[in-house]
Amino acid sequence: MAENRASAYTEGVPCWVDAQLPDTAAGRRFYGALFGWTFEEKEAYGGSVLALLEGQPVAALTPKSDGRMPTVWTVYFAAPDLGALAARIRAGGGQIVGEARQVGRYGTAVPAADPEGAVFGLWQPGRHAGFGVRRRPGGFGWAQLYTRDTEAADTFYGGLFHEALFGRDARPEFGRAPVADVFPAEMPPHFVVHFLVEGVGAALDTVVRLGGRVQVPPFETSYATVAVVVDDQGASFAVMER
Repeated sequence: MAENRASAYTEGVPCWVDAQLPDTAAGRRFYGALFGWTFEEKEAYGGSVLALLEGQPVAALTPKSDGRMPTVWTVYFAAPDLGALAARIRAGGGQIVGEARQVGRYGTAVPAADPEGAVFGLWQPGRHAGFGVRRRPGGFGWAQLYTRDTEAADTFYGGLFHEALFGRDARPEFGRAPVADVFPAEMPPHFVVHFLVEGVGAALDTVVRLGGRVQVPPFETSYATVAVVVDDQGASFAVMER
């Protein structure tokens, strides 16, 4: 049974992820073998391919419209009122970094960035609320912001998504850490999308067998055992075991 559908995605809750890839067919092969995803045979809006776990949506693989765009996973936060949230992002020192994109009848996506330049997405749902399943192997598990100034990040996101982080029924699914804790100090601030797996070691073996590589070997965090990997097209993400 699907859980955590649209009605549960209050403002600021991570509700969707997608990968911008040069080759979505190669992405299907890689992620299907790694996470057991299946895919809707009919392409979605803009040529995106919808990934399914247990028959429920968990992610999208989207063809890059411009080769100069990064090959990257993006996390989207629920935004029932895009206009109001965008105004608060600007007021907090962040910015909207692109035009709102109407994804057919599915919803509206807007790219944004925090004051340090870490990029994330906003999603105002139409027919598509977001994850059909999560918090289980093969599904979304966490989004971690790697930043240079954790106090500034606390202020920005704590004010922007206060209810999702600190509300009475909050169950936070994203956090922050200094860039240098995991990555080289010169790495720009960025979000890393995490997927749950049954065993990190076995997942890393599969990543390498499929042509990817291990970017950061397993390490312990307050929320899971984590390793950062890169797929066979250059998109970075993390696998996590609880």
